Amino acid sequence: MNLLRAMANVSSMTLISRITGYLRDVIIARSYGAGLYTDAFLVAFRIPNLLRRLFAEGAFTQAFAPILGEYKNRLGFDATRDLVDHVTTLLAIIVFIVSVIGVLAAPVIIYVSAYGFVDEPGKFNLTVQLLRIIFPYIFFISLVSLAAGILNMHSHFKVPAFTPVLLNLSFIAFALLGAPYFDPPVKALAWGVFFGGVLQLAFQVPFLRRIGLLPRFRIDLKDAGVWRVLKLMGPAVFGVSISQISLLINTLFASFLPHGSVSWLYYAERLMEFPSALLGVALGTVLLPSLAKHYADRDSARYSELLDWGLRLAVILTVPAALALALLSAPLITTLYHYGAFGVEDVWMTRQALLAYSLGLIGMILVKILAPGFYARQNIKTPVKIALVTLAVTQAMNLVFIWPLQHAGLALAIGLGACTNAGLLYYKLRKHNIYRPQPGWGIYAVKVSVALIAMSIALWFSTGSDQSWLGGTALERGLRLSGVVALGAATYLGTLVLLGFRPRDFLRRAAE
Repeated sequence: MNLLRAMANVSSMTLISRITGYLRDVIIARSYGAGLYTDAFLVAFRIPNLLRRLFAEGAFTQAFAPILGEYKNRLGFDATRDLVDHVTTLLAIIVFIVSVIGVLAAPVIIYVSAYGFVDEPGKFNLTVQLLRIIFPYIFFISLVSLAAGILNMHSHFKVPAFTPVLLNLSFIAFALLGAPYFDPPVKALAWGVFFGGVLQLAFQVPFLRRIGLLPRFRIDLKDAGVWRVLKLMGPAVFGVSISQISLLINTLFASFLPHGSVSWLYYAERLMEFPSALLGVALGTVLLPSLAKHYADRDSARYSELLDWGLRLAVILTVPAALALALLSAPLITTLYHYGAFGVEDVWMTRQALLAYSLGLIGMILVKILAPGFYARQNIKTPVKIALVTLAVTQAMNLVFIWPLQHAGLALAIGLGACTNAGLLYYKLRKHNIYRPQPGWGIYAVKVSVALIAMSIALWFSTGSDQSWLGGTALERGLRLSGVVALGAATYLGTLVLLGFRPRDFLRRAAE
């Protein structure tokens, strides 16, 4: 399989997910704006999301995927199926217990994670109610992510990439059709999350059955593979929890800021996550199985070459995305969200957060490429140590930035913290001789820089003033923004072509 094509497939499915996610956010913004109800829901939704990243996309994936790849490449189908059965059963038991505890302890969780809500009993109680509805989502989404890891390791990238669309569709259906049946209507969003988790898990079952790896409920604590996964999960849980603690602390800080601060950060984060998912997640997804295969084959040269390929793609795609996100911050926010209850003040406040996030986008995406360089080698400790340093740096910046910059300071700290994380990962990969840059990086960087300058000039003159984007209909804004984006993309890509870049330069086969 061609890795560039695989990445394009993942990105295309992710694009569908992000478009439906945008529709979801537009409906939330238009119906609820950026106030008490939205803040309550977003805080309640963020907490299971933190656990999702911990149990599902974070520590579990980092520990399970490399060992699954080793079993698949070295031990054969039967051993792989036993491992899947035993690990799935153990994970299901753990996350079920966590879900029950979360529902029962919801008041304590909100008290700790959003202490600023305590002085407003109505807001606090509503957030607790929403959290109790949402919390079981962690059970379903953890099993969804396990299924995604199995499918990705067998090069079925499209299905896991498409699965999040179902959560967005559930959100939209409950927001549009279910809201009148709930008091307050924001509870419809919480139930949308719950049933979205159910839909995602049900969707992946037929595909697991097709490859013969639909898990069976079988527990065997004597399975050496299970203990290897648990052994790796120890430091992985610690490492991932560090980054999630950082996000939780940000939510705590934001709960003390004016109404709407949590929501402004959320809407900006959603826009920032668009290129992050299309590029970083897609690249990380297709890199990990091949890196694991090269490691299993003890082929260090091809391992390093694959990391270099990923970094070159990241640079040529991510840097223009970050620059465009900053230059088009106001047009993007007004076109996507400035309707109904989402007023002019919300536009400017969200813009501040988005500008701050854009500075860290490059770091956020590079982390998703550099970290698999350690995970594929079953080395979790090094990223954990780096995460500890990143946590300290991020929280120090929070304390410095929050007073003068308010919510935008929190976004800036997260972004610069991600750059710190990426820089340290790169340093360690070089120091341990895991990654050796291929020749030609100097001229490569110069050519990309020339294309970036050309794109910036095109965007600067075609965008106009931020104020000019506040008027007009949704269609007018959308057409205007599409034209500006098309001009910027054409200028950037055209300059690259003139400088000698060709798509075939980035073709690469997956490890088999």
